Order: sequence, then C-alpha cells, then structure tokens
Amino acid sequence: MSRAFVKEDDNAVEDLPERPISTAPNLVTAEGLDAIDAELARLNDALAQAGEDREAKARVARDLRYWSARRGSAHLMPPPPDTETVHFGSTVTLERDDGRHQVFRIVGEDEADPEKGTLSHVSPLARALLGKGEGDTVRVAGHELEITTIG
Repeated sequence: MSRAFVKEDDNAVEDLPERPISTAPNLVTAEGLDAIDAELARLNDALAQAGEDREAKARVARDLRYWSARRGSAHLMPPPPDTETVHFGSTVTLERDDGRHQVFRIVGEDEADPEKGTLSHVSPLARALLGKGEGDTVRVAGHELEITTIG
C-alpha cells in the first residue's frame, strides 16, 4: 500500500490556523482591557483542565496566543475628554434618515458588538463619526445620520 494513504501518526492533531490579528491600532476601553484579562484567565484554566485531550489543548493554546498578542498590543484609552465631539469611548445617539434612533458606543475591535450597541473604532460608521459634534450629519452606506447627543 502506498504511504500516501496511511496515517503517519494516529495521535497527531490537525494544525489549527492562527486567529487573524488586525493591523489596526489595538485601542481598548478599561472594560475592554478587563475583558481581555478575564478571557486570558479563563483560557489558562481551560488549558489546565484539558488533561490529555490534545485537540482541546490545541484550540485553547491557539486562543491563548491570540489573546496574549491582543493584551500585549492593547493601548488603554482614557475616557473621552468632553461631550462636544465624538471620541473613542463616546456614546453617540443617532437619528437615521428613516426616523429611527440608535445609540452606539465607540470601542476597540474585540469589544465591538453592534447588536449590543458597541461599534469598533475602525468601522466605517465610527470613522465617519469621530471628530463630529451634535447636529452634524454623516453619510454611511447610503444613509444619512444626524448626531443628536454625545455622552
């Protein structure tokens, strides 16, 4: 039988691809930094509890590498200096061109979850909002949005 059809090592674990790391600056809020630290602690516990499960260890080790890199590159940003203009960490209330109101906080990439009201600072909407003030409008994805409040 050809060696091409024989497993070389029955105990081998398939190499998992590394999690991609953004090239954008890793800006974080205090809550984001706490979340990274909590994830690292959780993963260290999971690694210790993985026992002999090589696949579980490989998955956890990959995630540990990712979060360790994110922690190492994290730049803790101070709270917004004012509510006159939109900054990293600002909470912005927008009125959409269809009359709906939405509230978003501009945060780091790992913290972002638009469904929960947080936007990554590198998202098109956040980039359009940064530096703007109440009453200003921005156009994103074919929609016009007016900034009604900044907190």
